[in-house]
Amino acid sequence: MKRKLIVFFAKLSLLVLLLFGIFLGCIYLGVFGHVFTEKELKEFKNETASLVVSDQGKLIGKFFADNRTNVVYKQLPSDLVNALVATEDARYFEHEGVDSRSLLRVLVKSIVLQQKSAGGGSTITQQLAKNMFGRKHYGFLSMPVNKTKEIILAYRLEHIYSKEDILTLYLNTVPFGENVLGIEAAAHRFFNKSVEKLKIEESAVLIGMLKANTYYNPRLYPEHALGRRNIVLEQMERYGYLTDERAGELQKKPLRLDYANLESEGPANYYLVQIRNEASKILKALNKRSDTIYDLKKSGLIIETTLDFDLQQYALAAFKSHLSKMQERLSKQYAKGKDKALLDVLVKKELNRLELEDLADVRKMRELFGWNGFTSDSISIRDSLAFNLTLLHAGLIAIDPNNGFIKAWVGGIDFRTQPYDQIFAQRQTASAFKPILYASALEQGAMPCHYLDNDELVLNDFDNWQPQNYDRSVGGKYSMAASLARSMNIPTVNLFFQQDFDVLTDTWNALGFSQELSNKPSTALGTTTASLYEMAIAYSAFANSGKRIEPVFIKEIKTSDGRSLYKHPKAVLQESVLKESTSDLLTAMLEKAVREGTGRSMSNVYGVRSSMAGKTGTSQDYGDAWFLAYNNDLVVATRVGASYPVVHFRKGSDGSGSALALPLVAKTLQQAQKNSAFKNRYLRDLTISDSDAESLACVDHIDDSDIEKFFDDIFRDKNMTFEKASKKAKKQAKKGKRKSWFKRVFGKKDS
Repeated sequence: MKRKLIVFFAKLSLLVLLLFGIFLGCIYLGVFGHVFTEKELKEFKNETASLVVSDQGKLIGKFFADNRTNVVYKQLPSDLVNALVATEDARYFEHEGVDSRSLLRVLVKSIVLQQKSAGGGSTITQQLAKNMFGRKHYGFLSMPVNKTKEIILAYRLEHIYSKEDILTLYLNTVPFGENVLGIEAAAHRFFNKSVEKLKIEESAVLIGMLKANTYYNPRLYPEHALGRRNIVLEQMERYGYLTDERAGELQKKPLRLDYANLESEGPANYYLVQIRNEASKILKALNKRSDTIYDLKKSGLIIETTLDFDLQQYALAAFKSHLSKMQERLSKQYAKGKDKALLDVLVKKELNRLELEDLADVRKMRELFGWNGFTSDSISIRDSLAFNLTLLHAGLIAIDPNNGFIKAWVGGIDFRTQPYDQIFAQRQTASAFKPILYASALEQGAMPCHYLDNDELVLNDFDNWQPQNYDRSVGGKYSMAASLARSMNIPTVNLFFQQDFDVLTDTWNALGFSQELSNKPSTALGTTTASLYEMAIAYSAFANSGKRIEPVFIKEIKTSDGRSLYKHPKAVLQESVLKESTSDLLTAMLEKAVREGTGRSMSNVYGVRSSMAGKTGTSQDYGDAWFLAYNNDLVVATRVGASYPVVHFRKGSDGSGSALALPLVAKTLQQAQKNSAFKNRYLRDLTISDSDAESLACVDHIDDSDIEKFFDDIFRDKNMTFEKASKKAKKQAKKGKRKSWFKRVFGKKDS
């Protein structure tokens, strides 16, 4: 009986060995999928995210199929390596890919003793094999097949790579959750720094996440992460990498994160859309003439942009500081009374348009944007629409007018929930259009001290359209310089009448606008739409002596080892679209607008010390607010408004260009001027020649005498039409100055 049992177990053992041999043979022969050879392992390359950096080399975003940035061994802090080895594979430097002691321990505990907490027994090298090629499903054989493959690959990896190379490959491939792969990407995500700058306790947090990257995610579950971090530090002390005292000190430290999710909360996500488009075009052209094919999401490129990181941060801070306050005011305004009734009508229209009337009051947990962070609340579609309709949207762009380099680009209030880029939104330009009209007049020979009529004007053939000045004033006449500085409407309409409309159209088109101008008097006051992008390009021509620039987003594209693939040419041919004298005189007039006119709060409220030229704009009923400011080296432009112009502030102290838009530029420059490097490069005072200054040396306003007013009232044409007004204005312009009926009769000379 005993002999029979021995024979049985011997046969059984031989059968098991035979089956195991067949099993191994099947794996080697590829029955369960290809097993990579040593040659293939040598050629293994991770797909690497391309990095997008600012003008100063600071990371602002990534493009990736997998969010991974590879590092080399010398970049890894010794404490990080020690934490990994102590926690994941204490005998890493002793074995050759497989730790037989750990493997035996796991087999005994899991199979013989049936302990679920036996551990994995996989070495770092085996885990690397899993990270490199993943695991596949083979039914009930999944675990033994995958484990066996990983053991084979681990031996092969140890044969062709050094221990340091394996550690580097492992840390470059390990997942940290949140679509983050590799230690460098994780360091940036959770601590907003490169792996080289990680502290010991920070390294311990990241190594601790390897056990279960969601459960130990320090953002989602800080208590779990803190406990796991301290276990890692304890392991480091156990294996002699830390002293008892040092480990104790580190374990007492609180968990401190500097979380930076560039994909959803980065400093320039709207700008990254433009970078992606531009880089794709560049690489497409490059790939046509290159043997190497570069992939924006996989080739680990470094894209150096024109963006000034500091200016971008100042602009973002200005958005939060100013718009949070203005949003609170607008929300309160639409919470009651007539404005609430109007909002209800708008919401109903939206529900009809979206065909959601039947679901309007169904409540659901929704994430709501707020300037103090996102909130989740159970609200209906109706309330959600009301919330979004009263949101103030804004865009800001800063550009170097000498080379077209984009220096700041804030396309909206929140990229995740409001992805449409406001810099491209077409909205009525309001008084921000006026400098273009005045530039056209200067092109036709007018001068800043040319006087414009400010008498009441009613056009019968345009439904009795009557332009009015912001302060409701009428009478006398204003110089062109004063009319523009004070943003006077009646004189501006008279200037429109005096011009050749074709020349104005040519100026408009040459400056780069896409919409067509209408030959209507309201055009003078900015009823034509344009984007912030187009306006910034146009104002750049005012700043750089009349040349039209093309915005530039990318300075250079390099490979990860620093080899240049593309470099933006320094010398860019710029087309002259205005006379140099036109841009210089217009700049002197717009400097007056900032110093004395609608932009004067730049200095006397916000303390922007450098001289700037600029123009505010306020559309009908405060639907949109504009402000554009510039010097010889920088143009900064912004626009603020709700999704629909019908949602707006009731009064100018909240909704005008000087109240709603100007502060965004002013607060941005207020901080920028504290940065000496930026100030010395981009915030130098305007250059205005003595002759240009003298061209503005005239009184702003000339009053008509009482007797002149009397006779003008008697003989004023009560049936004024667009054609008559235009002929009259052009006739007066030819004479150089407007002469009243009294002066024509009695020949009195202007003083």
